[in-house]
Parts: sequence; structure tokens; C-alpha cells
Amino acid sequence: LEKTNTVSSREMQDQLLDSMDLERERGITIKLNAIELNYTAKDGETYTFHLIDTPGHVDFTYEVSRSLAACEGAVLVVDAAQGIEAQTLANVYLALDNDLEILPVINKIDLPAADPERVRTEIEDVIGIDASEAVLASAKAGIGIEDILEQVVEYVPAPSGDIEAPLKALIFDSIYDSYRGVVLNIRVIDGVVRPGDKIQMMSNGKTFDVTEVGVFSPKPIARDYLMVGDVGYITASIKTVQDTRVGDTVTLADNPAAEA
Repeated sequence: LEKTNTVSSREMQDQLLDSMDLERERGITIKLNAIELNYTAKDGETYTFHLIDTPGHVDFTYEVSRSLAACEGAVLVVDAAQGIEAQTLANVYLALDNDLEILPVINKIDLPAADPERVRTEIEDVIGIDASEAVLASAKAGIGIEDILEQVVEYVPAPSGDIEAPLKALIFDSIYDSYRGVVLNIRVIDGVVRPGDKIQMMSNGKTFDVTEVGVFSPKPIARDYLMVGDVGYITASIKTVQDTRVGDTVTLADNPAAEA
């Protein structure tokens, strides 16, 4: 986030995306967070990344499985001292099941006990993916961050989809806001959604009028629209979480998509 100037160095802090008190207290990610950031690569082009920070802890596998459905690639971060842990394997297999491009990163190479070559071999032997180009990194020391971003540009495919098709958006998370009602976290698969649109939930047929769309960067930023490939949020004065289901498809009431 700091490297792409999404967050200034003054605002940067440990566990920036861990907004829940329990997350900070326990030092782990519980709730997934979706962030939009722009990166100017070495080829001179500026790319928009949608980063979904998911829990690695065993208790929150369901959160991970939901977010993977909204992604094209996954950065697999392995500790250079500890190597692959059981939960790492579970999350990797989830990513492989979703046909994601996996980019291995060996982190904490600045630790005295770090053995990156052992971990590189472990990744290949245990998981069965090529780790010859695994980035050696230290998030703490700022080593290898740009290499990770360059690998995302090179290896992770751009989202596919049809901007002219009827709206089809996947709900991969939702939160309740006492002022705005239910806030849906969505990945737009086809089409466009704008404030004023009447959306429909494909599972139950319920309709709502969109009041705001936007992205997190990392704070919510309202946008005029969300289009194919965007990961962001929708508010539509939805009163209860029961009206929307994670995994459901959102479409337009007057021009619905053919299938979920």
C-alpha cells in the first residue's frame, strides 16, 4: 500500500487493514478486506490492482474460500524460517481449486533463522508448484516489494468479462452499517452498475435501489460506476443481512443476467 502511494508513509501502520479490535489484539486477520491500488510498472504502464487481504488462520478458512472466487491470482506468502504450515496448504489447495495463478513469496528473509532455499524446495516438493522465481522478501525491511508487484503484472491475468452484457456481480462479503444498511462487497463479472440502478438478487428476486457504489483505498471512495473487473462496494438501503447472501449474484432488475 505504501509502495503504490495508496497510503502515505505518515498514515502507514502495522496491520493497517485489520480494522477490528480483535484482529489488532490477536495480531491476525479475521475479516477479509478489499483494496484498490494503482501501480506504475517498469514498462511505464499504470495498472489497477484489486488486493483482497484474507485471513491465514485456520479458524477462518470460510472467509478465504469466499474471497478466492473474486480473484485471478494469489500471492502465497511463506515464512523463510518456519516454512510451509498446515493452514498454508489448505489455502493453497483452495486457490488451486479456483484456478488461480499462484505467486510464491518467501518472506522474512532478514530473520537470523531464515533459510529461503530450503523453503523454496519445500514449496516445490510439498505443494508442487514452481518456486524457481519465488520472490525473496522482507516486508519489514521493504525488500522485494517491487518484485512482487512486477510479478503480479507479468503473471496474473486481467479480469475477463463483457462490459456490454447485463450486470452480473458476485457478492463475496457484506457488512452491516447502522447508517447505510447492508454494504455489499462485490466483484463485477459482467456489465456496469451505477447509483440509481434497481438491482435484483438472483437467489430470492428481491430488488433494491442503488444509493452508492465505490471502492476501498483503503477508506471507502464513492465512484460514478463500477464496471467489469472492479472489486468494490454497493449500498442500496438494504435493511437486513438476511436479504443478501454471500455467494449470490447481483443483476439489474430491468435487464437481468441469464444465469448466476
